[in-house]
Amino acid sequence: MSDSKAFRQEIRAWLEENCPESMRSKAKPEEQVWGGRNIQFPSEDARVWFERCVEKGYCVPDWPKEYGGAGFDQKQTRIFQQEMTRLNCRPPQVNLGIWMAGPAILEFGTEEQKREHLPKIARGEIRWCQGYSEPGAGSDLAGLQCKAESDGDEYVINGSKIWTSYADHSDWIYCLVRTDSDAPKHNGITFLLFDMASEGVEAKPIELITGETHFCQTFFDNVRVPKKNALGEENKGWTVAKRVLEFERDMMSDMESTAVNSGQSPRSIGQKFLGDEDGRVTDEVFRHAIAKHEVQRRGLEMSQQRMIDEYMQGIGDPRIAMIFKYVGTEEEKSKYELMVKMAGEHSLGWGEGYTENEIQMTKDWMGAKTHSIAGGTSEIQLNIIAKRALGLPEK
Repeated sequence: MSDSKAFRQEIRAWLEENCPESMRSKAKPEEQVWGGRNIQFPSEDARVWFERCVEKGYCVPDWPKEYGGAGFDQKQTRIFQQEMTRLNCRPPQVNLGIWMAGPAILEFGTEEQKREHLPKIARGEIRWCQGYSEPGAGSDLAGLQCKAESDGDEYVINGSKIWTSYADHSDWIYCLVRTDSDAPKHNGITFLLFDMASEGVEAKPIELITGETHFCQTFFDNVRVPKKNALGEENKGWTVAKRVLEFERDMMSDMESTAVNSGQSPRSIGQKFLGDEDGRVTDEVFRHAIAKHEVQRRGLEMSQQRMIDEYMQGIGDPRIAMIFKYVGTEEEKSKYELMVKMAGEHSLGWGEGYTENEIQMTKDWMGAKTHSIAGGTSEIQLNIIAKRALGLPEK
C-alpha cells in the first residue's frame, strides 16, 4: 500500500469517527464557529468538532506542528481537504487569521511573532480582521493615509479604515499604515499587527442592503502600537500587503465552497420551481443555463487543482492565480442571477409570506454583488491580469 493511500485511509477513518453527523452539512451564518476570545458554539456538536480538530491541528493542517498545525505537506493537505469534502465536513472554525494573517506571519514574521500569534489562531483563541481600505483609498489602496508616527519604541496611529469585516467582533487587526509621507506611495507603508482592545480603537458597524452589519468603519485616535509588532520591515509593508491580497483573492476565487448560504444551487432551484413530477427541468433555456454553470464551475475547480499540482511539482506559473479571483466571483454572481430568474417572484422574499430559504436566496443574490468588489474590484483585477500576467502595455 502506498504512503498516500495509507494516509487517506487514516484521515478517512478519523473523520468518520470524529466528525458529528450534524457537522456534515453546509453551515448557515448563525451556525459558523468564529474563533476568538469570545468564541461561541451554536451546538454541543460544534464544540466537540472544534475541540477534536484543535487537538489534532486540523484547523490549520498545513501549518507546522510547533505553531499549532498538523504538519502536513502539500500532498497530505490536499488529501485531507478531499476527505473533508467527501463527508461535507464543516470547517471547525472560521477566522481571517487562518486564511490571511496566519500565512503572512508564517512567511514574513519573526520567530517571536510566529510563536506569539500562530498557536492562538490555530486554537481559535484570537479572531482577526483586516485594516486595508480607507474612505479615500479603496481600489487605489496604496494611496492610504492612515498615519503611524514614530514615538520611541512605539507608533502612534491616527486615521480610519473602512469595510473592516467583523471589526466589532475581532480581537486583533493586521493593518496598513503610512510611516513615511514623503516616500512614493507604494513605499512608506508599514504592515502592523495590534490588539483591537487598544485604547483609541473604535469600530462602527455599517448596515448593508441585505440588512447585515458585518462591515465596519474603524477609527484610530492616538493608538499606541509597539514597533516590534511590525510584520516585515518598516516602510516596506506593501510587499506583505500584496502577498496577503493573493491569499484573499485565492480564498474568494472559490466562493462556491467557502460561501455560507442556504445550500441552494441552480439545479435544486430549477427542479423546485421549473421541474416536472420527476424533478426534470422542462424549460430548455434554463436547463442549458444550469448545465453551463455546472460545467464552468467544474472547470474552475479542475483548473485550480491543476495549478496546485503544478506548484507541488515546482513548475507552477504564479500568473495563473491572478485570473481565479475574477473568474470565481463573476461566476458566483452569474449563479445567483440564474437562481433568481428561475425562482421568479419567490426570489423577492424579504418579510412575511416567504420561506426562510427564499429570503436567504435574496440575501445571497445581493451579497454576491459584493464579492466582485471586495479584495479588488473586477475592473482592477482585469487591469492586473493585463499588466502582470499578459504583459500588455499600459498605454
